[in-house]
Amino acid sequence: MAFKGVLDDAKITAALEECKKPESFCHKKFFGTCGLSAKSPADVKAAFDIIDQDKSGFIEEDELKLFLQTFKAGARSLTDTETKNLLKAGDTDNDGKIGADEFASMVKV
Repeated sequence: MAFKGVLDDAKITAALEECKKPESFCHKKFFGTCGLSAKSPADVKAAFDIIDQDKSGFIEEDELKLFLQTFKAGARSLTDTETKNLLKAGDTDNDGKIGADEFASMVKV
C-alpha cells in the first residue's frame, strides 16, 4: 500500500468504508478516520507527495478525482461534486490546484 509507514491500513480501510457510497465523502471526516489529521507535518507532506501522482508540486483536479484510489487500489473515484468540493476546501489561493501548504492546512482543520 502506498501509505505504508505513514498510515495504518486498518484506519484507511475504515475511512474508505465511511465514504463508500457516492456523495458521502467528507474530507474532514476522512482525514480524521484515516489518522492523517493527527500525523506530524513530515507525515502530512509524505501523504501529499503520494497523492501528487505527477510530482508537479500540486494536487490538481484530475488527481483529486482519484483521491480515494491513492489510499487503496480499487476504491471508488470521487464524483464530480465531491471532487469540486475537495478542491474548493483546499485551494485557498484560488489557483485551481492544492499546494503542499494548502493540503497541510486542510488536513489539520
